[in-house]
Amino acid sequence: MRRELTPGDLLDGHGRLAQPGWARSEVRRYDRSAVAANRLRIKEWDYYCVLTPDHGLALTVADNGYMGLLGVSWLDFAARTETTENVMTPFPLGRLRLPASADTGDVRAEHRGLLLEYRHTAAGRILTVDHPRFGNGRGLRGELVLAQPAMDRMVIATPFPDAPKAFYYNQKINCLPASGEITVGEDTVRFEPDSAFGVFDWGRGVWTYDNTWYWGSASGVVDGKPFGFNIGHGFGDTSAATENIVFSGGVGHKLDEVTFHLPAGTYDGADWTFTSNDRRFEMTFTPILDRAATTDLKILASVQHQVFGRYSGHVVLDDGSRVEIHDLLGFAEQVRNKW
Repeated sequence: MRRELTPGDLLDGHGRLAQPGWARSEVRRYDRSAVAANRLRIKEWDYYCVLTPDHGLALTVADNGYMGLLGVSWLDFAARTETTENVMTPFPLGRLRLPASADTGDVRAEHRGLLLEYRHTAAGRILTVDHPRFGNGRGLRGELVLAQPAMDRMVIATPFPDAPKAFYYNQKINCLPASGEITVGEDTVRFEPDSAFGVFDWGRGVWTYDNTWYWGSASGVVDGKPFGFNIGHGFGDTSAATENIVFSGGVGHKLDEVTFHLPAGTYDGADWTFTSNDRRFEMTFTPILDRAATTDLKILASVQHQVFGRYSGHVVLDDGSRVEIHDLLGFAEQVRNKW
């Protein structure tokens, strides 16, 4: 399990990560004003991905210092198609006012006719999207409510070698039952909480320039219980903790190292496999579609492959019990950014 975080401030008086490690809840306090790096290097984002058996919606609000981004992705698994549209803004430098906590503070961002809003209520989290120009004018709009019962999450505080002002503070909240409707053009898709589940990716930090990371996530119901996992690796010094964890019935079961084995020469034309050094996570991932995006501005570049598909295999919980997984919907990705 390596090092578990204790309560306190995320950064010390010099703007350095006070304690690397992982936790099951938000125990470390993030304060943007305590960051010692140049404001152009600060990266903050709130990303939601909500999947049903047939469709998916992903929403992004990101403040990357020199560039802000509002993103909407609509996924059609039956047709094996996806549409992603991003609106970028220059030099937000904190003006998006993304919250210092994953549990409080609302987000409202609007630019070039695209509105994204995330609100906290007693019912959970409410996601609102209105993008009239989406899909060559088809339009995409709607509202989803994500319930959040009491449950563990993945929290990790990661330093970067030889970069004392760099850090990554990340939370992943899986297994969020979703209800509501999204309308794309003339078609309305209903999200039902027994079959639609979301994951919330909350990130704050200062990264080094060139990084490649791997991330996998899935949420659903297995053996009558909410079940999901977060796996990943690739950047920063993870000697204090990894972000690998399984959730069963709201309880987190920490894993050590998980290795992604990607098929050669393709992202969605063959199965991926996953193995763990403790043999507690052994999985095959069968792709449905690849949400691929490439940007190359020489100094700034991004190559993204977020592949959606189904996981099958098994995990071993902390008590030694084995859980068999069959066709659990989720995603796995490889992303390289120079930013």
